[in-house]
Amino acid sequence: MSNHRRPAGERPEFQYVPRQPRRHRYLDEDDDQVDHAPPPEDDDVVTTGRHAVVYDDRGVDEPHADYAEPVYDEPVYEQPVYDEPVYEQPVYEQPFDPEPVYEDGYGPRSYGDARAYREPEVDDHAYVDEPVYVDEPYESHSYPDDRHDAPRHEPDVAFAEAETQIISPIPEEIPPTRAHARAQARRRKQATGRARRGKLFGALAAATVLVVLVGIVFVGGKMFFGGSDAPADYAGPGGPEVVVQVHPGDTAEEIASTLAGRDVVASGSAFFNAAVQSNAMNSVQPGFYSLSTQIPADDAVQELVDPTSRVGQMIISEGRQLHDTTDVQTGAKKKGIYTLISEASCLGDAGQEQCIGYDDLNAAGAGDLSTLGVPDWAKDAVAGVPDRDRQLEGLIAAGSWDFDPTAGPAAILQKLVTESSASYEKTGILTAGNQVGLTPYKMLIAASLVEREAMPDDFSKVARVILNRLAVNQALQFDSTVNYALDTTELATTDADRAQVTPWNTYASPGLPATPISSPSIGALQAVEQPAPGDWIYFVTVDSKGTTLFTKSYDEHLANIDQALNNGILNSGR
Repeated sequence: MSNHRRPAGERPEFQYVPRQPRRHRYLDEDDDQVDHAPPPEDDDVVTTGRHAVVYDDRGVDEPHADYAEPVYDEPVYEQPVYDEPVYEQPVYEQPFDPEPVYEDGYGPRSYGDARAYREPEVDDHAYVDEPVYVDEPYESHSYPDDRHDAPRHEPDVAFAEAETQIISPIPEEIPPTRAHARAQARRRKQATGRARRGKLFGALAAATVLVVLVGIVFVGGKMFFGGSDAPADYAGPGGPEVVVQVHPGDTAEEIASTLAGRDVVASGSAFFNAAVQSNAMNSVQPGFYSLSTQIPADDAVQELVDPTSRVGQMIISEGRQLHDTTDVQTGAKKKGIYTLISEASCLGDAGQEQCIGYDDLNAAGAGDLSTLGVPDWAKDAVAGVPDRDRQLEGLIAAGSWDFDPTAGPAAILQKLVTESSASYEKTGILTAGNQVGLTPYKMLIAASLVEREAMPDDFSKVARVILNRLAVNQALQFDSTVNYALDTTELATTDADRAQVTPWNTYASPGLPATPISSPSIGALQAVEQPAPGDWIYFVTVDSKGTTLFTKSYDEHLANIDQALNNGILNSGR
């Protein structure tokens, strides 16, 4: 709202009595307050809408007189201050009447609300044309059609519409004739009959639908469950355990068929009914499970979702070897792949487990290459491995594995080697070797060195160092190859260890070791297939964070070694 203020000392002395309902200009919070005295109680005051209208015929001698209307000056809005001052015209504020409280319980309403409008009571005075005397007469105006000097203010549109709605005539009700009454009674009787027939037909239709639904459920149940009786189910207590496999993508119905086929449950329908009522079934993962035979369907569900029922599952981490290794500094044992397979193959209750032995797996791994699933691209090289116990090194890939623990050692190894070969081939190992000058099997060996010598961020750089050294027939001199032949782990080997000549010690012999020295990750293999460009020949890790420095200069390499020694990285402690 605008903020109008009157200049001090210029207030005119006049009285203004409103003669028509009018709108008040509401004051803003910062407007000057106006002293107001409510008018005396009088019978001539009528409330309509938000304002009080005063009819005052006292002291009026003539029925008609010139009408004097108060002057409403144009409001002046405050302007922002610029270089020139802003002038305000005086505005005369008028007192407003306090809002009345209405008897009908409604509060004050705006002119737009039809219910808030009330027609003023009519009295004997023609107040519209009565004169109002003011101290200063105003200049009269002339209007056409011989109208009065001042225009008559018409109510706004809201008042007109409200008045029309209020005074609209109500049609007079004509009493019905006797014939008309009989016709109405007859129509009511016919309507009642139609309603009764409609209700009857609706009830019959609902009953028909219900019968059809019951029939569908009954027939469908018989078709699904195989008969009118409840599905066959065992009462327990259960028999010997069997291992069942859940394949990727198996539905509850397919799992039910598998369990029924292995005699875990009496019928697939019984297991299905129990499975669909268990939210835990959503947690069942593909793999192998050891379950009791001839048990109730509910018990079968409980055993299947129990994590301890999972068998034949293991995780082979990157850089893991076939055999156990020992940390030179701490004496801690690191489980090899054969040990992991043995532990995952255990069946039976605690203390009575039956597991495939470590020695049995080692013996099977030294067997015939064809029965072990060795791929064609590796057979010739593997056949020439000097130590048969290590011929499967690197051919079992790192990752998560599931196998049937009831299978023999050779069958388990065949599954692991075959599936690992397939994952290696997906990386492009069969063709990428042409670009780096290595056979697929030698690429697998180089990838195992990258895995043991570098952090993942440096894989491609270490792969480039290996290829650069091989290109100039320079010994790789990796401590990891010394440790492999000794089945130990140590960051810095001793001079005596490095002096031992083995088919894997790259200090004693140039070129690649005889076999991979661990199970490489797919990332390490891809680094060998696409090594980073560079002329580096040397690299050394210089701190415990794994920071590795690469260089072509031997002098820089010696300085880097000193930095590693100062940080305690290359101290063997022996």
